[in-house]
Amino acid sequence: MKFGHRAVPIVLAAVVVDVIGLGIVMPVLPALVTHLGHMDLAHAPRVSGWLLAVFAIGQFFAGPVLGNLGDRFGRRPVLIASMAAFSLDYLLMAAAPTLAWLFVGRAIAGIAGATFGPAGAVIADTTPVERRGAVFGLLGAAFGIGFILGPALGGLSAAWGTRAPFIVAAALAAANALAMAMFLPETLARENRRPFRLRDAHVIGAFRPLFAAGNATPLLVAWFLWQLGGTVYPATWSFWAAIRFGWDAKAIGLSLAWVGLLSVVVQVGLTQRVFARIGERKAAIVGLACATATLFAYAFTTKGWQVYAFFLVGCLGAFAYPALNATLSRMVDATRQGSLQGGIGSMNSVAAITGPLIAAQSLGWGAAHGFDGAAFVVAAVLMGSAAAIIALRVPEPRSAQQEILVTR
Repeated sequence: MKFGHRAVPIVLAAVVVDVIGLGIVMPVLPALVTHLGHMDLAHAPRVSGWLLAVFAIGQFFAGPVLGNLGDRFGRRPVLIASMAAFSLDYLLMAAAPTLAWLFVGRAIAGIAGATFGPAGAVIADTTPVERRGAVFGLLGAAFGIGFILGPALGGLSAAWGTRAPFIVAAALAAANALAMAMFLPETLARENRRPFRLRDAHVIGAFRPLFAAGNATPLLVAWFLWQLGGTVYPATWSFWAAIRFGWDAKAIGLSLAWVGLLSVVVQVGLTQRVFARIGERKAAIVGLACATATLFAYAFTTKGWQVYAFFLVGCLGAFAYPALNATLSRMVDATRQGSLQGGIGSMNSVAAITGPLIAAQSLGWGAAHGFDGAAFVVAAVLMGSAAAIIALRVPEPRSAQQEILVTR
């Protein structure tokens, strides 16, 4: 696929590094939390859920702010500053002597790591409306690549200790900040910039243009439920796999790498073709339905190899992100793309605050009562609800030609 603008591959690389930083620490979280918290494995998932919630709270407040700053000053300075702060924060977490320090580090990481908004805005700046779904698919693919490399690097670097993955993440983020400073062009034209207003730098302000466009509420609800269900993976996967299968950090890292690999294959190899054939709305429904079925299957799986087999279906859930994001992006003009993407990031953060708490508590409760798959059942219900809302309440989006006629 052609990128269309030289800024696109650079921001995709930034997203890869961002996700590597998130995924690289996942294989060592069970050992690190049990060590710093002086607790057993059964209690550690609840602490991990709060760590993810703190990260998400930081992103909730930072996402709209960074998006609006990007609409005012451009995407480039926001992305560079965020990645540099990310690097410093991972060094802080590498040296964390207590759980409290780890919580501080995760809060800062949430603020600095709200890069999906500016990255999505770069794609909206540089891509025609009719191609945004496919290019947003590349953004999802970048997430998948990061999810391949992050857990794999985390599992391998864990051989040098539970702090080593944080140091690797810090080095990667620093290198990426330097690369962006050298090569990333600005994509927001000066005529499309607008003043920064604090009253717009929150989730309601970011979505105000969407509500004016109409048909946004069911779509936003579906997005939120999808994100809420999807948090079961970062919140509980490492702990669930350790409890159910007795997997170590290396095995957990490999399973997460498999998830990322198949997601990339879908995003790069299938998204554009499927969208062209059945449209973004139907692709979103298919993806969410497959993701729902896979979550139910995980709840009752008994063999480790089945995890790999079931995700051959679950990977089609990767259609959801580019399909929904492209549809939302159609609803606002060029001056609001950064704000929109920041608002989406903020809404994701709300899901990431509540989702890990729900998932971790479900896992902890289920494990205590002999059913450690409870978190996946809850996630499947949420994901299935999102698919139902899109199928029943969200109309087919206008074609690109219709958009042109409306804007005239």
